[in-house]
Amino acid sequence: MTGARPPAGAIVHAVGLTKTHRGDRAPVHAVRGVDLTVREGEFVAVTGPSGAGKSTLLHLVGGLERLDAGSLWIGGERVDGHGEARWAVLRRRGVGIVFQFFNLVSHLTVADNVELPALLAGATPRAARASRAELLAELGLRGRENALPGALSGGEQQRVALARALVNRPALLLADEPAGSLDSKGTRDVLRLLARFHARGQTILMVTHDARMASAADRVISFFDGRIADDATLGDPAATRPGVTGVLDLED
Repeated sequence: MTGARPPAGAIVHAVGLTKTHRGDRAPVHAVRGVDLTVREGEFVAVTGPSGAGKSTLLHLVGGLERLDAGSLWIGGERVDGHGEARWAVLRRRGVGIVFQFFNLVSHLTVADNVELPALLAGATPRAARASRAELLAELGLRGRENALPGALSGGEQQRVALARALVNRPALLLADEPAGSLDSKGTRDVLRLLARFHARGQTILMVTHDARMASAADRVISFFDGRIADDATLGDPAATRPGVTGVLDLED
């Protein structure tokens, strides 16, 4: 399959992805020849135990780590040969990333944290402000524009991080344990928001160890020892699947 072109409608198409971490100890085979396709509009959750390699897989798809072998296309463009500069442009314009620990710039306000990626991508200040205002209102953060990240709760910081990842309307949203450092309320909030954006057509590839988070996805991939152990399409819309409505509808 090496070099096989992506099928129509594929946002992510990976063939034979391989990554080995080498350090002072024995090599760790984090990703072992993985084939993966994520189509436009899908919400795919990758689950598995700690150390299974699922975050490394996500980092390879986002260009945050360089693969050792394999082929990778994002939005129909082959990217496995890209250097960091080309990856940076791609992430700025077409791939949003949300991390477990927010990664907000501590000395910038909420407004500046969200607007910065839009400005770097070439948006005018006026357009960046408009996009930021729309997203912060959508995410329940109106009135927090001038706050610094340290003045926000963990759940609020993750919502700011989500706004930052979505400000350029990326074709693909990557989420690496997006509720891993949040309490139950924060987890429910993030889950609702991801489900809401997915319902509007956002393509999402998410890594999570939390079954509640995975339950919102269309498709759940079980990852173990660097390989895909199972790939299940859940079929029904998240709002009607058993176990999902209970999570989404819990009272705060």
